[in-house]
Amino acid sequence: MKKYISILCIGLVIGIVGGIFLYTKFSHFNFKGITIEKKSASASKASSNNTVNSSAAKPTDRTTSASPTPSPALSTGQTPVQQHGQLKVSGNKIVDKNGTPFQLRGMSTHGIQWYGDFVNKSSFTTLRDDWNVNCIRISMYTDDNSDYQTKKDDLKKIVNDGIQNCIDLGLYVIVDWHILSDGNPNAHRDEAIIFFRELAKQYKNNPNVLYEICNEPNGSVSWNNDIKPYCEQVIREIRTEDKNAIVIAGTPNWSQQIDDAANNRLSDSNVVYALHFYANTQKDALRNTLSTCIKDKNLPVLVSEFGTCDASGNGGLNLDETKIWLKLLDTDKIGYINWSLSTKAETASCFKAGTSPQGNWKASDLTDSGKFIRDWFRAEK
Repeated sequence: MKKYISILCIGLVIGIVGGIFLYTKFSHFNFKGITIEKKSASASKASSNNTVNSSAAKPTDRTTSASPTPSPALSTGQTPVQQHGQLKVSGNKIVDKNGTPFQLRGMSTHGIQWYGDFVNKSSFTTLRDDWNVNCIRISMYTDDNSDYQTKKDDLKKIVNDGIQNCIDLGLYVIVDWHILSDGNPNAHRDEAIIFFRELAKQYKNNPNVLYEICNEPNGSVSWNNDIKPYCEQVIREIRTEDKNAIVIAGTPNWSQQIDDAANNRLSDSNVVYALHFYANTQKDALRNTLSTCIKDKNLPVLVSEFGTCDASGNGGLNLDETKIWLKLLDTDKIGYINWSLSTKAETASCFKAGTSPQGNWKASDLTDSGKFIRDWFRAEK
């Protein structure tokens, strides 16, 4: 009997020791196996999502980056429009719903006739959440070679889609009637009146929308004889529908001679006057004009377009002069919009050729100008 008990005890001990050994060895192995399997499943899911997004983001085969680090834009938990509401002009400043000076800071599309694919919610979301912009400018060329006269409905759809995207995202949006080679705004005055009257009627209850009614008048036009009368007629039509939206009036000489407007301004008090600069071309002289107009003549000004290079949009990248300009504008609480949201082969473009227009851009997608602009906006509080 004692013999059987001894054998039984020895077997029990061997079984317990063996069990401990097997548990220790294989339990550890299985745990790691499960962990690895979960990571693999996770990675597979992420890979599948990126593939879906990449397909949706065509026309390029570029893989989108991971979600960008949130910028200060939504640090309050509110969108720019939720936080600041209806803007208006007060003295020489744009102010928000609380009467606090407010700077519009954002990006301008290139002509939507050619780069309208950047007008989409994904791209605007990246600009809001990663670049820290609070405003998008939608630029529609108006000259006879821009297809506006033959493709009005298509272009208006892009404009309306862009406005709605901005409303959905709580961004401000500038609708830009992009006079350039047509020079005199009166060349297409009747079309402008119809265009802005329709928009004002449709968006009169939205604090997001601002109207830029003549981008860059140029050539043999003057403020008193050509631009001011045009602005008066277009603003009159806008005000029949929308009493509250800010209107941006272009000024002579590609929106540089703001002093002409300062000496004979429009009667509408909710208007700002456009100043445009390209940092390697317009320097101290134009900065001095700006300072005189805002400080001595109390003129409200918005830089509704600026570039980091030559006025041609190409060559002469000058980030030092750009910094001088932007620091001045920040000091005086003047808003500014960068040109341009496009892949055009020129220095002013923010993106390299082949970059997807669908947002979530990587650093390698950006031109030197684009990298600078993104970093500058992200540094703003």
